[in-house]
Amino acid sequence: MKPRGTVLVVEDDEPMRQLLEDELREAHFDVMVAANGVEALDRMSDRGDVDVVVTDLVMPAMKGRELLSEIRLRDPDVPVVIITAFGSIESAVESMRAGAYHYVAKPFPIEHLLTTVEGALRQRRFGQELLGLRGTQGRTGIVAESPAMMTPLQTLLRAAPVDSPVLLIGESGTGKELLARALHAESPRRKAPFVAVNCSAIPETLLESQLFGYRRGAFTDAREDQRGLFQEAKGGTMFLDEIGDMPPALQGKLLRVLQEKEVHPLGAPAPVPVDVRIVSATNRNLELLVEEGRFRRDLYYRLEVIVVRVPPLRERVEDLVPLVAHLLDKHGKRLGRLRCTLTLEALDVLQRHDWPGNVRELENVIERGLVLGRDNVIGVEDLPPAIRMKPRPHSAPGRPCSLAELERDHIRRTLEAANGNRAAAARMLGLDRKTLYRKLKLYDIA
Repeated sequence: MKPRGTVLVVEDDEPMRQLLEDELREAHFDVMVAANGVEALDRMSDRGDVDVVVTDLVMPAMKGRELLSEIRLRDPDVPVVIITAFGSIESAVESMRAGAYHYVAKPFPIEHLLTTVEGALRQRRFGQELLGLRGTQGRTGIVAESPAMMTPLQTLLRAAPVDSPVLLIGESGTGKELLARALHAESPRRKAPFVAVNCSAIPETLLESQLFGYRRGAFTDAREDQRGLFQEAKGGTMFLDEIGDMPPALQGKLLRVLQEKEVHPLGAPAPVPVDVRIVSATNRNLELLVEEGRFRRDLYYRLEVIVVRVPPLRERVEDLVPLVAHLLDKHGKRLGRLRCTLTLEALDVLQRHDWPGNVRELENVIERGLVLGRDNVIGVEDLPPAIRMKPRPHSAPGRPCSLAELERDHIRRTLEAANGNRAAAARMLGLDRKTLYRKLKLYDIA
């Protein structure tokens, strides 16, 4: 059987060191041993592939705390499990604050140690997964491993070469502008401007002049000619966000842009031709607004040539981990928190949340964790109270299961049902094979 991972045992007491080595080998771990901290650091330098370190806290020469500090300097991603006597628990807790994964107090059942090492190994694998996912968004820069997100992305890519209007429909925070920018970047207009305007953020009295421009003397403060945003976007893409909030008086003028490819600046004697592609977005039900007489029917039919529905985050659960990896990388670089990861317990909390604010809310949570976290691993305590205090879903009597445990068991059962055929299991689970292989490695499923 392939070893589950490499564990370095650091223990000055030879009988105890031999016991730990034998038990860990029996549990199918590859084991290295060291009698002291200096020897342990030499072992790590020689091999360089240690997954978990198990070390006694009280040893001659280099203490466990000193060894922990050295390991954190050399390879901060390696989890360290501290073994301590009952009277030294306070020191073990201090070690956890200094970055240790967990501690085990003597005397302990060997099952307790094995469970702790297994948890540390899962954390190590998850941290490696997060680091490996960084920068894997592809040419569009969009995280889309779930079928729910792949479908709209593929539609956008098929629509990119032509100039037909595109309407993006989705909840606030789902990334509609990011998709619009990806569409522009994949289109023949990519070298021309991408101009975005939020139709609900600009007062009606200013929106018309902003979009269509004006001539000197058109109104009191019009002291010189001003090109509108449609003209600024010449040859490129005009993104109209929150199109459902556009004032009725301006909807007719937008219709003229779509039909005649021209704008009429305020105070101008004649229309001005424009060359833009129009991409619009809304989080509202435009069909309902049409029925209520609040949105022009003819404009709606002009805008909905290609409709792309952007799913909320709660419907694209396969994208949560890749999104977390992307956001850790994005904000970690800006905040000087490189190689920061997330504990599995924190991931469990994130997976339980229904994300009403979608990706924008997730981004805020990750940024908060990077700013307030004191270590290179964001834990549950670094998450907002409203998220971390959310109760677990109801489970059957007995020990509560985390979502990660439920997912691992479900994947294992599906793989068994598929007679070990990973491609078939991926289809049954609704995952692509790359995602399934990553989860098999994360959960140590052979």
